[in-house]
Amino acid sequence: MLLGSHLRRLREARGITREAAGYSIRASESKISRMELGRVSFKTRDVEDLLTLYGINDEAERTSLVSLAKEANVAGWWHSYSDVLPSWFPTYVGLEGAAHLIRVYEVQFVHGLLQTEAYAHAVVRRGMKGASAADVDRRVALRLERQKYLVSESAPEFHIVLDEAALRRPYGDREVMRGQLQHLIEVSEQPNVRLQVMPFSFGGHSGESGSFTILSFPESDLSDVVYLEQLTSALYLDKREDVTQYESALKQLQQDSPGPSESRDLLRGLLQLS
Repeated sequence: MLLGSHLRRLREARGITREAAGYSIRASESKISRMELGRVSFKTRDVEDLLTLYGINDEAERTSLVSLAKEANVAGWWHSYSDVLPSWFPTYVGLEGAAHLIRVYEVQFVHGLLQTEAYAHAVVRRGMKGASAADVDRRVALRLERQKYLVSESAPEFHIVLDEAALRRPYGDREVMRGQLQHLIEVSEQPNVRLQVMPFSFGGHSGESGSFTILSFPESDLSDVVYLEQLTSALYLDKREDVTQYESALKQLQQDSPGPSESRDLLRGLLQLS
């Protein structure tokens, strides 16, 4: 998706049609469209030919994009869990693992990267009604594997605003919720984690459209991606005007929410009440 998005911007900047781009690599206009949406694999030769057509002659830039094409064709570790994942989610896991900054607003439940194992089991069981215990365990195992990224040497910055609703909505029994609140207090102390709570007392706020995630990448020429999860699919937005609106909404949420220290105090208060 990232490579396809970048190739699309290069093509549009040169005023080249999809039909002309397809002709240059002996392919159809529809294949260029699928490439730009990240829905097909990339041949190195095709990427090199397109870069030449788009006037990209800088060797460092060409090497970077060709390397990205090779990486895009390698199945990630998460593909072994594809049997228990919705079809759109492996793409998100790949993007999440490539990001150096993850910004989130969450309202329904605690974000997957911050869930305890017990809480994750409760969430997955609720979402996969009728699934076997083995399938539930595999989905939870994937979630715990994703969490390792937050404490790795290449850990991203993780900035999250949790709506108080996500903290008060019970998943599992009282001990599960207490364990989850305690975990949030502890993980919020990590230097790469900025956790804020949007309290009920604030009233209406800029997160009225629901949960969303903004993923930013270390390569400066790759655009940010907004991830919106729906009931039967997901949207990935990378147009600058779309991303800007979500960035503005999140910035307002961060400004209106108590800071990390005050948010920990709020979590401690909820822990005492639970």
